[in-house]
Amino acid sequence: MNPYIGHDSQLYGIEEHRLSGGKGDGMRLFEVNNGKGLELVISPDRNGDITRLRFKGINMSYMSPCGYVAPAYYDRTGSNWLSSFTAGFLTTCGLQAVGSPCTDEGEELPLHGSIANCPCEQAYFFEKGGELVVHTVTKDEQIFGRKLRLEREIHVSTETNEFEICDSITNTGDRVEPMEVLYHMNMGYPLLDEDSVITIPSVEVKPRDAHAADDIANWMHMEKPTAGYQERCYYHKFSDENGIAEIYQPKLHAGLRISFDASELDGFVEWKMMGVRDYVLGLECGNCYPDGRDVMRKNGMLKFLQPGEKKIYHVKVRMIED
Repeated sequence: MNPYIGHDSQLYGIEEHRLSGGKGDGMRLFEVNNGKGLELVISPDRNGDITRLRFKGINMSYMSPCGYVAPAYYDRTGSNWLSSFTAGFLTTCGLQAVGSPCTDEGEELPLHGSIANCPCEQAYFFEKGGELVVHTVTKDEQIFGRKLRLEREIHVSTETNEFEICDSITNTGDRVEPMEVLYHMNMGYPLLDEDSVITIPSVEVKPRDAHAADDIANWMHMEKPTAGYQERCYYHKFSDENGIAEIYQPKLHAGLRISFDASELDGFVEWKMMGVRDYVLGLECGNCYPDGRDVMRKNGMLKFLQPGEKKIYHVKVRMIED
């Protein structure tokens, strides 16, 4: 015990709060503070995703114009997912689908799937071995249909400014299920502006479409907010399992590095959106690309889980400072 303090929260800890008013009314939030400058807001009513990320008072993430939106407002029709896309630092896409709305083998699939709009069945936190840990369980299970379960732990170090997302996805049903996941991580101002330095040591960069191809030489260069900007997406491949993406803001002498197993999460997406207020850089590792599940099936990239099978993914985020 530290004789200088009356309560651990003087140094670090997790507090649970609820929002009041607006479309986020009643939503639970876990506010995590590691005592060294790293702060996260985790939303157990939105799949345990990370809404806000700050480092030593600097905002690192992007919050979309719709702000906090409770699951009750989710509309799975077509691209209406965007109306509840809070973004935040992490929005999990999947598990039944990622990317463009489509019809795959007779099933109508919405933009980016529904898991990000599902409240957790379980959500609690604890401290263990120099870490603050948030544990959540989200179920995407239905009668006569898909039965997928996502068990998540977010480990936040109290000794260094880093955290790790550890996901275990299990097929709890009795049939083979397609399973897609994309860790939609979103960088925002002031970490992100035209001076930000983007480093992705990939060995191959492909544009998603002709519009992105027109400016592929500038995939790593950010721009000022531009009216009427049309998003550009680039697909990156790595030479081995060491997937890395980094953003650094020289004016703030701060940034962050994302690392993951690129042999398991083999579909890395750079989402460059330089619009007015829609100003965000997505650095997104996943097991697919966001072209729709039907396209992933056709090109052989669609993954499947056997009955009872479990898949585990790890994504690490480390703060950078001079």
